[in-house]
Amino acid sequence: MTLIKSISGFRGTIGGGPVENLTPIDIVELSYGYAQWLKRKTDKSNPVIAIGRDGRISGDMVSRLVTGTLMACGVHVKDAGLSTTPTIEMLVPHLNCDGGIILTASHNPMQWNALKLLNAKGEFISAKDGADLLQIVDESNKVFNQHDDLGSIELIVGGGIDYHIQKILEDDLVDIDAIRKANFTVAYDGINSTGALAIPKLLRALGVTHVSGINEEISGTFAHNPEPLKAHLADICKEVKEKGADLGIVVDPDVDRLAFIDEKGEMYGEEYTLITVADYMFKSQRGAVVSNLSSSRALADLAKKHGNDYYAAAVGEVNVVEKMKEVAAILGGEGNGGIIYPPLHYGRDALVGVALVLSYMAKEGKSLSELKSGYAQYVMIKDKIQLDPKMDVDGILEDMAEHFKNEKVNTVDGVKVDFENGWVHLRKSNTEPIIRVYAEAVDLNTAEKLVDSVKNRITVVS
Repeated sequence: MTLIKSISGFRGTIGGGPVENLTPIDIVELSYGYAQWLKRKTDKSNPVIAIGRDGRISGDMVSRLVTGTLMACGVHVKDAGLSTTPTIEMLVPHLNCDGGIILTASHNPMQWNALKLLNAKGEFISAKDGADLLQIVDESNKVFNQHDDLGSIELIVGGGIDYHIQKILEDDLVDIDAIRKANFTVAYDGINSTGALAIPKLLRALGVTHVSGINEEISGTFAHNPEPLKAHLADICKEVKEKGADLGIVVDPDVDRLAFIDEKGEMYGEEYTLITVADYMFKSQRGAVVSNLSSSRALADLAKKHGNDYYAAAVGEVNVVEKMKEVAAILGGEGNGGIIYPPLHYGRDALVGVALVLSYMAKEGKSLSELKSGYAQYVMIKDKIQLDPKMDVDGILEDMAEHFKNEKVNTVDGVKVDFENGWVHLRKSNTEPIIRVYAEAVDLNTAEKLVDSVKNRITVVS
């Protein structure tokens, strides 16, 4: 069982004892710390915070603990209940909140939950702010408000999803008429969480009348591992083929990651979600794009083809957003299917990704497989190594950089080694006790050899 305290919040497994797991004590500690940090940051004695959660079994319990603690600190809470991560990110500035908390462990299995923390812009707090907050959490003297200075709670009807969808519909690149005329048949996997609320509502607002869903009950008992990888998606692939759908939509439990199934019932590839949106945008505008170091080369290839700049950032949404702002990027994201579309907000958003890709398909009159055939084709392997407490992770990464010193080595985030025919990236996960090992090459055999060479080296030095 695991508890991870980081600058972006607390993430862990529910149950057991504090410090080692995400327990009520840990939840109260972080909620208190965030409330006090926000008071100091805003110089307000009664700040306003928006919160929302995904559909996990533990979500209601965690929400009650967070809400109660915030109110005990004098915070006014705007509670969206069941919602999505991008929706809460948009609600924070829309409702003039001073911050926000999203209760979700994203792609982690159902026994996990987390508190993800936002600033007044609805963006994840910075590394410095996170470090300041953790110092407050560790303070021993915790003081709560008196009875006559408690906070309040206001429920947000519908989780704010209608507002989120309306802003998507108003975007210039979202072509509702073209989507309606295309008469798409769309299947989706709600993964027993809030995607089952948001995805069908979005599709119908876009004029899609033929909608077929699986795992639509918001029970928190996920029908499969919630990370949207090929090994977990046999049922939605089958649904696409059986329904003759034009595409299948796959999201994670908090709806910030997006993957597609093409009209043949085959994985479109998470990496190509961002590439497809970029291709659509490049049809009408010029500008830089950003992805993280673990994302496909295909985005850089596409940007170069259209005469646009490409930049790489360290893994993590906050790092990608920082780089996007630095270079005034028109689009950014991560190869895990995360789309960051600045006209809407600076956060990964599966809903706007769906709307933009459907618009592109409708306007071009092309299927997903036809669109993908126009992009550089790479094969990516996403592997991992379970961390042993005895492992010297920093030492392993230093050895790896030295071992491959004659290649192009980047140590901004772990160690990434670029070869002529591919690359391999090792980094310690921020969300799980693992080392992630990603590799990409022109064919599977080359990618596998890159992963094996790295794992073999780790075996030698650890």
